[in-house]
Amino acid sequence: MTDSLPGSSVTIQEIFDFLPHRYPFLLVDRVEEMQGEETAVGIKNVTYTEPWFTGHFPGRPIFPGVLIIEAIAQVSAILVMQNAKLKGEPIVADRIYFMTVDNVRFRRPVVPGDQMRIHVEKIRRRGLAYKFRGRVYVGDELAAEGEIMAVNQNDD
Repeated sequence: MTDSLPGSSVTIQEIFDFLPHRYPFLLVDRVEEMQGEETAVGIKNVTYTEPWFTGHFPGRPIFPGVLIIEAIAQVSAILVMQNAKLKGEPIVADRIYFMTVDNVRFRRPVVPGDQMRIHVEKIRRRGLAYKFRGRVYVGDELAAEGEIMAVNQNDD
């Protein structure tokens, strides 16, 4: 099979098929763009009804930074899994685990009403371990950036 084409997308139903996460921990509404195995752009619409805003922080809701990093990880996993699907090599998502989170910087708060555009870029792959660079934008502003490494633990 061929790689996904520039501009190809992944729907919410396909995301449900790829990831075991569900509300409130599913942090990707759709993937708008994929460039082969190398890059993807995911979307997360941030709404006031999300449960973390009742305590983070009362009167000044801010989307938790750790969840921004998780959103980067989820878009990265979707990129890997979509490409594995296209090649006929399915991956079980509930066996993908963080190894490292590096060089994380938060540049601006993400608040209800914002739309996060989550850009991920594969840095490298070694066996079942992947390293990605993620950048999260709100509009044209960089909100957060960092690198993650994850591995698919094949327990069989």
